[in-house]
Amino acid sequence: MSQEVPSPSDERPSKSQLKREMHKLQALGEQIIAMTPAERSRFPLSDDLLAAVEETSRIRSHEGRRRHMQYVGKLMRGEDLAAIQAVFDSIEQESRHRDLAFHRLEKWRDRLIEEGDDAVETFIADYPDVDRQALRQLIRNARREREQDKPPTSSRRLFRLIRDTAGL
Repeated sequence: MSQEVPSPSDERPSKSQLKREMHKLQALGEQIIAMTPAERSRFPLSDDLLAAVEETSRIRSHEGRRRHMQYVGKLMRGEDLAAIQAVFDSIEQESRHRDLAFHRLEKWRDRLIEEGDDAVETFIADYPDVDRQALRQLIRNARREREQDKPPTSSRRLFRLIRDTAGL
């Protein structure tokens, strides 16, 4: 009698591989739990998983939370992981765009404080709706604070004015 050699397609994943996959799903569940309810609502999650995610905040025991996270990982197996990953990617992209916009605004603030009137005229050309008097006053105050090594209160206010003017 000949012994059949199992083909690679008949082989099941190893126990270690299954554990690694479960840990990945648990980690994904933890990321979803850490999000705000508004962010969480963007995900295509089943009612069971949503209930389990909401239940997590009520669990105080370390061991209970660990077991609950295993349950969340188990529920994650039945979810549309591609759609969930697409939402994660979308949120990450939005975060990157927001960070870049804030960096641009920080550069504007620094440029306004350092260069003075030339930068102010350029800023006003780009953002004609800005309160010019408040802008110039905050720039003067921020310069004075830098020279006197005081906390950057006016610099923060200037950033807020720039941010509000830019609509972010």
